[in-house]
Amino acid sequence: MTHELKEIVKAFEAAKTKGIRAVLATVVALEGSSYRRPGVRMLLLENGQSIGAVSGGCVEKEVLRQSASVFKTDIPKVMTYDGRYRLGCEGILYILLESFNPNEAFLNSFRKIVQKRKSFAIDSYYLKAYGESKSFGSVFKLEDEIIPIKASFEPKTDTLLFSQELNPCAKMILIGAEHDAVQLCHFASSAGFEVCIIADPKEEKSISDFKGATHFINTAPASIDVSIDEQTAIVLMTHSYVKDLQFLMALKNQKPCYFGLLGPARRREKLFNELLEIDSDISETFLDSIHGPAGLDIGAETSQEIAIAVLAEILTVTNKRKPMLLKNREGRIHN
Repeated sequence: MTHELKEIVKAFEAAKTKGIRAVLATVVALEGSSYRRPGVRMLLLENGQSIGAVSGGCVEKEVLRQSASVFKTDIPKVMTYDGRYRLGCEGILYILLESFNPNEAFLNSFRKIVQKRKSFAIDSYYLKAYGESKSFGSVFKLEDEIIPIKASFEPKTDTLLFSQELNPCAKMILIGAEHDAVQLCHFASSAGFEVCIIADPKEEKSISDFKGATHFINTAPASIDVSIDEQTAIVLMTHSYVKDLQFLMALKNQKPCYFGLLGPARRREKLFNELLEIDSDISETFLDSIHGPAGLDIGAETSQEIAIAVLAEILTVTNKRKPMLLKNREGRIHN
């Protein structure tokens, strides 16, 4: 969701330069089931364009229509959308609509906290009653700063509160520059990952070859220097046995949320055996944490299918889920 908010802020800044006003829509409550859960947002522009989504596409037209009064009066409102008789999801959405015109101080603070990969929170105040009220609105908590979207907004004690903590964007480090890395970069960036490509200096590749990548580093394994935190997934896919071995040695002390290794199980075991011959002190925990062959078994053949299989496994691991067909799942899809 941090990725969505980044796109919303980016779109707002572009619209502001053209004098186009904006309204922020936030799902603050849900009764029953819905395509998406509370905390999702979309930005509505005065010219009719929108960024993001609060549903699968069925609610957005009504949200755009309802936003007209906020553009006109600048007073926030809560709208309800009852999908029990209109949607495939039988739920009632409560959506807060408010003018979105943050000042430069807010934008600077937001950029800094995203760049530092820090968590932050958003508090949204509302009531489950259709209508407008100046007591509705959202407040951002960026480290030590508490910044309302609207400078004059002061939360009221008689409203309901939807509080949401947003973690840093998921990060993915792809080591390799072949066709499957290009495809995985594309799919991962579309899913909200900040993707960093690491390629051998001898490979004539650049960031322009990787759609969606945010960083590109030409480096040899021994010189690798990249920030890896608990929100970072690593996929090693150089297609070179020697390079894979060197990168595994260089990364042996890292603790990413996911570490994937491309290639068959026999190749993995050969790599591990040689690693232990080179350095017998390598942690078994490190070796056990590596997902190799990387990916879920979906019968993938093409580079696109392989990328989907790997991304699906990363999401399964980081979301702590057991892969299965949803038709076999008992109960709700979302916890």
